[in-house]
Amino acid sequence: MADAEAARRLGRLLTGTEAGDIADRLDDGDTLTDALKVVAVGHRTEVRALLEGIGKGSGASLQHAIVLRIIEGARSLPTAFTPLWTMPGHLAQSGPLTTSVAHILDGARQSITCSTFNFQRSSALWVSLREAARRPGVTVRVYLDTQAADRGSSGRSPTTAEVAKHLHPAEVRRTKEFDGRYVRNHAKFLAVDHRLLLVTSANFSWSSENNNIEFGVLVENPSLTQTVERELLEAEDALYEVVVPGA
Repeated sequence: MADAEAARRLGRLLTGTEAGDIADRLDDGDTLTDALKVVAVGHRTEVRALLEGIGKGSGASLQHAIVLRIIEGARSLPTAFTPLWTMPGHLAQSGPLTTSVAHILDGARQSITCSTFNFQRSSALWVSLREAARRPGVTVRVYLDTQAADRGSSGRSPTTAEVAKHLHPAEVRRTKEFDGRYVRNHAKFLAVDHRLLLVTSANFSWSSENNNIEFGVLVENPSLTQTVERELLEAEDALYEVVVPGA
């Protein structure tokens, strides 16, 4: 692999924090093996191969550190925090309302990762996610709780298969058994274009988006957003299964 391509791949693979931590350790005289301990286990082999493709020999550590500092700097955008509220009568005075989330999805151009307990068709996201999934160049990934959607809805909410059919060609995953019991997916967040992260108490329903008292935080930070997405990706085969649309 050419040096330029290896550097590009590293830039996509590492967060700014990881790149900076590796560079710090190399500057302190650590071996590459020790420096890579800050990287998730599943990525260490590839990161090592990419760095070795950029430089070997006596000057390799310096070359590695320079590339890593460039990645760290490119990802060191200021973090912006915005509160999102839901209150009856739209009484919230600070920050936009939870209902504005649909507009954030409308602006997605690369990817959306969505994790929720379950869906209701009344949610504004029910339409926005479907439109995003059908937009060229946008990949949509959804994580759902099996028992909430398939065993506890009594027909009030769409099943995981109905969600998968509605959002096709998005990839929808639902929780499966782990250590003899079903995992509960209660994480509620949206990650947009690998840089915007919304963490919220609100379920994806009209009531949660309009009537309840709910609070969320919209964070603009590529490194944090990508770290959250990566954490689920690395655990998904153990905790989730792919849902066949309409099955």
